[in-house]
Amino acid sequence: MRMAATIRSWLLALALSAVAACGTEGAPAANAPANAAAQSGAISPTSPVEDYRLGPGDHLRISVFGEADLTGEFVVSTNGAIAYPLVGDYPAQGKTVSEFTDGLRTALMRYVLHPDISVEVMNYRPFFILGEVQKPGTYPYSAGLNVMNAVATAGGFSYRADTRHVFIKHNDEVAERAYPLTSTTPVLPGDTVRIPERRF
Repeated sequence: MRMAATIRSWLLALALSAVAACGTEGAPAANAPANAAAQSGAISPTSPVEDYRLGPGDHLRISVFGEADLTGEFVVSTNGAIAYPLVGDYPAQGKTVSEFTDGLRTALMRYVLHPDISVEVMNYRPFFILGEVQKPGTYPYSAGLNVMNAVATAGGFSYRADTRHVFIKHNDEVAERAYPLTSTTPVLPGDTVRIPERRF
């Protein structure tokens, strides 16, 4: 009897050890996908355009479900508004796409019952590049634009260019600021980029 009890105790201890081992091995597996995603960069940093505020020259696509007359492409005018059916001149300048969408939805509620509306930016306003580049001027903006891309778009540096620094004036700022001239320095819609002259 004593030997049988001893065997039962030994078997119970062995079973408990196996259960504990399974629990320990299972814990990392549960966390593995999240860790792998973080290490691989699957969670990308915030895009500079994500909090973009609308301004003159932006082309918007506005869709209202079931309302063909209210669906189409609209341009933000120089006064910062779009000419929209029923509503008239509706202000867009300084608003994010989300803020603009919510505001326009509220305005449409006077005319449409529960309007289902979506807004997207089809074309951002252009950027400007000045200074020591081959072809200074105004160029169309493309998502993910950085300073080096902007310089390439303008034909590259002139031989007098200072390739260490760039001056950028964002659309909502009154003065330009200096930034490193690298491929990690973003250019936003409406920015004025200036490549300075090198001091010999």
